[in-house]
Amino acid sequence: MIISNYMKAEHRDCDTAFAGAEEAVALGEWSVAEQRFIDFSNDTLTHFKREEDELFPAFEAQTGSSEGPTQVMRFEHEQVRGLIGKMAEAIESQDRDAYLSLAESMMILLQQHNMKEEQMLYAMCDRVLPPELKESTLEKMKATTL
Repeated sequence: MIISNYMKAEHRDCDTAFAGAEEAVALGEWSVAEQRFIDFSNDTLTHFKREEDELFPAFEAQTGSSEGPTQVMRFEHEQVRGLIGKMAEAIESQDRDAYLSLAESMMILLQQHNMKEEQMLYAMCDRVLPPELKESTLEKMKATTL
């Protein structure tokens, strides 16, 4: 559960930042919204970097497969990155309706993505990675920044 617990907590932190940005946009508090959106973006992109640079390669090396769950997760990460870019444009132009529409799409995408990771991929990582590799991978993930 070492990988699952850590990564689930990161998901919750990203969700909280996302909700805070959405709330500020809804209230028209653009400077607050911008900072909260930057926090959400940085948290999410750091989380993706930890997965893509450390967790996924460790899982792929252990299982001998770079197709399957990690390939799907990488594809979904690209979708999220695209939405982050569009949401940043909506914040910059202070387009409340565009942002909130994009936020709805983002919420659905992230909920589905996180559920797959939490219920499948992280559990698989906890099962197939030897204890010492789990520990070293987690330490490397914690040290990873944008």
